[in-house]
Amino acid sequence: MNKDRREFLKSASLVAAGSLPVAALSSSVPRLRDGESPQAAATAGEAASKQPRLFSGCCAYSYRKYLASGKMSMEDFILKAVELGIDGVDITTYWLKSTDPAYLTGLRHLAFRHGVPFSGAAIGTDMCQPDPAKRGAELDKIKKWVDATARLGASHLRVFGGELPRGATDQQGIQWVVETMKPACEYAANQGVTLGIESHGGITSKASNIVEILRRVDSPYAGCNLDISNFQEDPYTQIEACIPYATHTHIRDFYGDARKPLDLDRVWQMFAKGGYQGYMSAEYEAEEDAMTAVPKLINKIKPLCKKYSTV
Repeated sequence: MNKDRREFLKSASLVAAGSLPVAALSSSVPRLRDGESPQAAATAGEAASKQPRLFSGCCAYSYRKYLASGKMSMEDFILKAVELGIDGVDITTYWLKSTDPAYLTGLRHLAFRHGVPFSGAAIGTDMCQPDPAKRGAELDKIKKWVDATARLGASHLRVFGGELPRGATDQQGIQWVVETMKPACEYAANQGVTLGIESHGGITSKASNIVEILRRVDSPYAGCNLDISNFQEDPYTQIEACIPYATHTHIRDFYGDARKPLDLDRVWQMFAKGGYQGYMSAEYEAEEDAMTAVPKLINKIKPLCKKYSTV
């Protein structure tokens, strides 16, 4: 083997091992074709980034009663995706048996063999903590689940902002969340995992707070897990404000505690207009049995994805 080839292979192995900084590996500079100007390449890249790519999905939480009772395993849920004919599944980690590498790798392999991508994983967190020690504990928790998410082969992890403590202001709560989420995103970046803070009540009950958190975190590995049902008022305006930051979604056909109906076609139009590229993941939560109700929700999601997506 000649010296030049040895040097090339050495360099390639460093890249594969993740030895280069994330910024170097995630450059957004487009590759030029023969005779193509940088301006034309930039324009093409910008156009591609605005093409809506909407994929159907379902989160494990939709079957929470079956998973909690042991009547369904996470393996069963993955196979349910094949039956539902959806593009991917969101692993709600509450019902994983463990974070043992062999178990997680087994789920990943099962999903691969059946052509079921993991759109992401989801954990519960409370980053809105005035106590620095408690924020540190939340950060450690997120890091643990970032590792597990990477082991699953997923690239997105849902997190919660948490409840605003009594007497605290929104600005205090936002700062506490930022102080936790920013280092969490720095850690997640090294695993290729994006953290999506969910619109989930508490400090994230308002779109303006979510946007402010993400602006302050200021990371390409931070986004919004946009649950379209959790805004209590003016849902369409608040959904639209979050779409530019959306990295994953949870979909129901109602909003707020009063469960008023949502016009899903209108919502999909907003996602398409915003150039969203990702999963529209069903999260069923109502009285009807999930075995009959989830397919009904999926049957609303799939035609809308087909109608408004470019794929």
